[in-house]
Amino acid sequence: MIRKKERWGLMFVLPGLTGVLVFYAIPCGDVIRRAFTQSLTGHFAGLMNFKQVLDNAAFRLAAGNTARMMCVCVPVLVALSLILAVPLQRGIRGGRWIKSGLLVPMAVPVASVVLLWQCMFSKQGFLNGALSLFGTAETDWMNTRYAFAILVFSYVWKNLGYSVILWIAALEGIPGEIYEAARVDGAGELLIFFRITIPNLFSAFFTITVLSLINSFKVFREAYLVAGDYPDESIYMLQHLFNNWYRNMDTDKMAAGGVLSGAMLFVLICLFYTARQINLPHSELEGNIADEEFRKSRKG
Repeated sequence: MIRKKERWGLMFVLPGLTGVLVFYAIPCGDVIRRAFTQSLTGHFAGLMNFKQVLDNAAFRLAAGNTARMMCVCVPVLVALSLILAVPLQRGIRGGRWIKSGLLVPMAVPVASVVLLWQCMFSKQGFLNGALSLFGTAETDWMNTRYAFAILVFSYVWKNLGYSVILWIAALEGIPGEIYEAARVDGAGELLIFFRITIPNLFSAFFTITVLSLINSFKVFREAYLVAGDYPDESIYMLQHLFNNWYRNMDTDKMAAGGVLSGAMLFVLICLFYTARQINLPHSELEGNIADEEFRKSRKG
């Protein structure tokens, strides 16, 4: 009977596994193969493609900008979404409207976002129109050093609502009795937040951080549509470089760069997962201690 159920389960899962194999696993394997071969002859090239990529100044610029984008955007998004999620989960006045407003950017198409940025930050945009009242010269903001800050704002604005919803779901999973026991013992809201709320959110922190890392690669769309193939150096991302390599049919360098980027992302995810496994027992211990204190206060 068990084997029959397993066969039926495999039949239901098989279409999805086939799609993953055909559209993800096999192409990824082919990219790894191309990273070690020459594009023209198909001969084995060893690490030559990786050396050419690492020696490429454009790759170093794009990789540095992408890393800087991740280091700025992900902490800002994770921290800001948590700060907003805590009062929203507690049911502040107008919380439903705030949640709806935070989710609106997710429903806005990228093309509409790009049009909005163009209307705001182009030479004839609203921002220059407002600054001209004070005698400031017109500036193409997306082709200046301010473009990076604009792109960071675009990323946070686009993904804030999704992260807030994930944090609220995680906060809902923390038993309310723990907070009641802490307040009975005289703990303040700040102490409760750092000693109870934060330790019980490590699992959600891992998920939200990984999703934020992955989404940080998608910010390229706005930068590409607004500024084209060769934007300001501050927002020249890996995706710009790969797009240009693809146009020049440099598939060997593109494959090697893709393998390097994927390996780095995999290492980051493994580091976050390891940190989660280390901190998770501690957070569970905090929760058990709080539960025990609550039971003692009930008996008293």
